[in-house]
Amino acid sequence: MEQQAARRMISSTFSQAFDRQRYELFLRNLLNHFDLRDGHYTGNYIPDAFKQHIKQYWRVGKYVDPVGDELDLLVVEVSSFAKLERSRSTLRNFAVNRLKQFEKRASLIAFYAKDDGGKDWRFSFVKIEHEAYQDEKGKVKLKQELTPAKRYSYLVGVHENSHTAAKQLLLILTMDYADPRVGEVEDAFSVEKVSDEFFEQYKQL
Repeated sequence: MEQQAARRMISSTFSQAFDRQRYELFLRNLLNHFDLRDGHYTGNYIPDAFKQHIKQYWRVGKYVDPVGDELDLLVVEVSSFAKLERSRSTLRNFAVNRLKQFEKRASLIAFYAKDDGGKDWRFSFVKIEHEAYQDEKGKVKLKQELTPAKRYSYLVGVHENSHTAAKQLLLILTMDYADPRVGEVEDAFSVEKVSDEFFEQYKQL
């Protein structure tokens, strides 16, 4: 995709209210392809610890990069816009819980709420860090590290400036010649703008 077209796609996706069809089109262009999934989860399919925060979610696809690393692709409707703003650690924990459930290491997730019409929403990358080790039989296995899962997030939508997301995602979106690696997707999220969210994380540390 040419840069001008990529910029238009980023703007139409991230400067407007959340639209699932438009979002999935963006993912298809970002990743070049992904395997469709049609999982819809609500009610008892949502773990009890998150029922106050999560109304429903969809597992829309799975992406496998050139070296075999996988990305789970989720769309999550939170119970209210207040949860979207104030429950960031809970949303991260929900994402980690789903990664473990589906036996994946990383995911791309759109979080939105209906009470504001999805006008402002989150585009997040979440990854569980693993460390390789040998078991008693000499087989190489992975164990989860004790450090918290990585979660990078862009707050986007009608009232947000999508400039940082555009700058970071543009390179991958124009890479039609090669499928991106999960590490490259992670890098596109790793530079966060100085914001209230950054300072809130700093205070928590």
